[in-house]
Amino acid sequence: MNNAHSKKVKGNLLIVDDDLSARQTLEALLTQEGYEVRCATNGRMALMFAGEDPPELILLDIRLPDIDGFQVCRRLREGPQTENIPVIFLSGLDEVVDKVKGLAAGGVDYLTKPYQGEELLARVETHLNLRRLQKQIEVQNVQLQQEITKSKRAEEALQRAHDELEERVKTRTADLARTNEQLAASEASLEERLKFERLLAEISAHFVNLPADQIDSEIEDAQSRICEFLNLDRSSLGQVHEREPGALLLTHIYQTQGGQQFPQQSKARDFFPWTTQKVLGGETLTITKMSDLPPEAGRDRGSYGLYGTKSVVAVPLSVGGGPIFGVLTFAVMREERDWPETVVMGFKLIAQVFANALARKQMEEQLHARLREIEGLRQRLENENIYLREEIKLQYEHGEIVGRSEKMKKVLSQVEQVAGTDSTVLIQGETGTGKELLARAIHHLSSRKDRPLVTVNCASLPPTLIESELFGREKGAYTGALSRMVGRFEVADGATLFLDEIGELPQDVQSKLLRVLEEGRFERLGSSKTLQVNVRIIAATNRDLDRDVNEGKFRKDLYYRLNVFPISIPPLRERPEDIPLLVWAFVRQLEKKMGKRVDGISRKSMEALQQNSWPGNVRELRNVVEHAMIVSSGRTITVTLPETGLPEVPETRNLKDLERRHILEVLEKTGWRLSGEGGASEILGMKRSTLQSKIKKLGLKRPAR
Repeated sequence: MNNAHSKKVKGNLLIVDDDLSARQTLEALLTQEGYEVRCATNGRMALMFAGEDPPELILLDIRLPDIDGFQVCRRLREGPQTENIPVIFLSGLDEVVDKVKGLAAGGVDYLTKPYQGEELLARVETHLNLRRLQKQIEVQNVQLQQEITKSKRAEEALQRAHDELEERVKTRTADLARTNEQLAASEASLEERLKFERLLAEISAHFVNLPADQIDSEIEDAQSRICEFLNLDRSSLGQVHEREPGALLLTHIYQTQGGQQFPQQSKARDFFPWTTQKVLGGETLTITKMSDLPPEAGRDRGSYGLYGTKSVVAVPLSVGGGPIFGVLTFAVMREERDWPETVVMGFKLIAQVFANALARKQMEEQLHARLREIEGLRQRLENENIYLREEIKLQYEHGEIVGRSEKMKKVLSQVEQVAGTDSTVLIQGETGTGKELLARAIHHLSSRKDRPLVTVNCASLPPTLIESELFGREKGAYTGALSRMVGRFEVADGATLFLDEIGELPQDVQSKLLRVLEEGRFERLGSSKTLQVNVRIIAATNRDLDRDVNEGKFRKDLYYRLNVFPISIPPLRERPEDIPLLVWAFVRQLEKKMGKRVDGISRKSMEALQQNSWPGNVRELRNVVEHAMIVSSGRTITVTLPETGLPEVPETRNLKDLERRHILEVLEKTGWRLSGEGGASEILGMKRSTLQSKIKKLGLKRPAR
């Protein structure tokens, strides 16, 4: 099989050139590169080939024996099957006029013979990729077709304005050549006029395919060049205010040194009401001297005098006969001046160029805004999906709420009462009592159950990061913030946010949290934009917040705002009747995990479990049961309580002292190893972050080695 055909075809091309040598060279180069190539020797053959089987790209020689390349390109643009085929013009001459005509005829590029093979291949591949990308964008953005169509119309209007300027330049040049002898006396005037029109044509050419972010600077540069050429003192461009349709806001200005400077942010209607009314009505104003103004333009006359204006021309801005959206002015401050018709016509043409460019910029900005909005929604959906998958996994590991004691029935009754509302809930209880599990139960019984429960452990985050974790940040908000991050409040919009260990929240963040609870509004770090969210708050703590408020460690107003519906979970030592149920629930969970079968638990073990004080509560109980199942070899397990080795404690010692001594003994037993199998957090039945918080709170310090 031929090697060329065994490769994947990169694209279908048509070469149109009457030069056999050039045609064969091109065909060989492109075929070798993996393109499928057809050739035509004249324009009519090219049109026939393109109509029967449209190629993806056409390499078109300008000089052809029957019809030139420009005409071929224009006919291609007339056919519905060929109008979007990219055309690269080939020519032996490097003429600016040919390049302009090629672009005006619909070409996308221009190559001068002889050309480098690498350059030709790069341009072919570039324009093929551009065309294919354009097709993809068209498929993905059907809903934006109307905006794109408007943008195309603006681009076509810009091209027509450019063509008109070019035609005027050619016409004037021909007239000058024919009447040179008769108009010798006015040769200098005509030469200046021709230079002016050439300047306008050059300025117009700069706006063809100009990126939207360069349009504003290019307009101001054009204003400067026109004023310098015509010896004018000022040019200003105002646009209709978005929120005040009858007001013009100054957006672009050029002014020479000297005289009263225009304010950068001003409304033309406040200073020039008569001029603004006339221009927004579609009228071009040519004012040679201020005394020509009518009596009703008294304020305008005063404002012109204030800013030193002696003569002015004001041209309305619109696209394709549409509504007026701005005004372009040129003024002289040193002396009065007549405005020849040719100069006024030039101002109108350049105003049309500016109007088309600004309209295209607005369309592109709207398109980019839509795309950014779509991207933001996509990222938010991805964040919610990722978070939901993690939460589903976490929920599976926690299992169901187990408890039949009167105290737990009262707690569950409170859950049922508050779940159907959007009220803030404060869950209080010792470490390991199941505060997070209770928060999930409230969420799953609420109207927000179809959205994820977003969880934040306030004790596990450094104080420097907790604000950005809750409220999000913008890129560059602080050193190391290399990207924008969505905060948990945004993720939880329309859902429930569980703030675990709320008592560990820094006071500077407490005030911002209070505002969200009261108003539902906040700002990301590094942003002044206020975001509005609808979030239900469930908070939990193992601290005595009432005491923290009295000691000034926790804001009183935030405490009252959180304490709308308090729920207190009793410690395990106060409901020993729930221990057998919990033990068997843990056994059934661990059976599946370990692949073991347990039929019984010794009575002595169960009685010992019910008599234990369980400072780590339910989490510590589960760890003890898991340890018993690991060491058990039969179907009946014997549970051994952890030996703390604590000496006799006087009856007067309070619960805090007991907790401190117990934690210290476990730390010494494990060599101060907090996490991992057999670590202090596992033995105590606490999260590592909670244990670290208690060590700091109790003032425990690791002895020096």
